[in-house]
Amino acid sequence: MADILLVHGSCHGAWCWENVLPLLARDGHRARAIDLPGHGADKTEVGIVTLDAYARAIVGAMTEKTVLVGHSMGGYAIAAAASLAPEQVDRLVYLCAYVPQEGISLAQMRMQAPRQPVLPAITVSRDGSSFTIDPQKAVDLFYHDCAPDIAARAVARLCPQATAPTNVPFAGSAALSGLPRDYIICTDDRTIPPEFQATMTHDWPTAQVQHMPCGHSPFYADPEGLVQALETALRRT
Repeated sequence: MADILLVHGSCHGAWCWENVLPLLARDGHRARAIDLPGHGADKTEVGIVTLDAYARAIVGAMTEKTVLVGHSMGGYAIAAAASLAPEQVDRLVYLCAYVPQEGISLAQMRMQAPRQPVLPAITVSRDGSSFTIDPQKAVDLFYHDCAPDIAARAVARLCPQATAPTNVPFAGSAALSGLPRDYIICTDDRTIPPEFQATMTHDWPTAQVQHMPCGHSPFYADPEGLVQALETALRRT
């Protein structure tokens, strides 16, 4: 069985994995979720949050051999952590996530997508240090295929997202070169266009890329299906 650390995306926290954790435990895995600095129960001021702080928080929560699962923005966070401690990483799993490119920031990568569905929902703080998502638009972006009560509860827990971690060019590709990796494309994603997810993985072996017929939040829309996809990734050698 695997040691799995689940890493959330922008504006979320460890809370978003609440329906997945018990299913992974049921299957015998040691699964945990982390609040990145400035998210969830972590009280780090949003203005001082960095990508390096994300990476170090993840490394601090890892065991010797950990499967890192990163959702959305969490793709950059798990890659940054793996570049600091590749010997502690068993596998990287990108869940409808950004896959870092050397020398490219997440913000730059986002703009490479053919569509920008999130931009109309973003409000940047006066000092530019963070942004929030319009709660009136969050359900359609993140949770359109989730139960209404679950979606409402999730929207109420969204937090400001620090901009600094998204503006730092990634510089750790060499350390990741030997690590197993997998990607789960969400084919009805309204946040990261599915065609851009396909672009990010166009040169990956077919066996490393799975597809889920859901939106941007499979942990709520189809937690059982997500666990099955993770199990498939874990079985791949």
